Amino acid sequence: MLIEIGFEGGKKVTASFAGGLQMKTDQAVENGGEGAYPEPFACFLGSIGTCAGIYVLEFCNARRIPTDKVSLTQEISFTEDSQGKRRLAKVALTINLPPEFPERYQKAIVKAAELCSVKKAIMNPPEFAIDFKVQ
Repeated sequence: MLIEIGFEGGKKVTASFAGGLQMKTDQAVENGGEGAYPEPFACFLGSIGTCAGIYVLEFCNARRIPTDKVSLTQEISFTEDSQGKRRLAKVALTINLPPEFPERYQKAIVKAAELCSVKKAIMNPPEFAIDFKVQ
């Protein structure tokens, strides 16, 4: 998979994917941007919840369970490392189910959300390589 990263001016950075899809990012006003789009780290955090969300959605769809009253809440906790830098400490997802959600599927829907490929990638991190090329 190839993703092209480009600059739109100011602090805007865009990831372009195959098929013409794009993910646009910016920095918050207090960080020198316009706040026009989410910051890259916010996109990363959002990808965790939306990935789990697609598994929840598919779980419900496969069982013809309505999702109009189902949602997810994601709570993020940070801590300081030994150098005083803020780092991600915990990501907690809660699947909000309506009272009429079938009790027999309550634990199973959690198992479905745990299949999220973003979470799996974090749990088994890839190797990172950064280099340059003069064109």
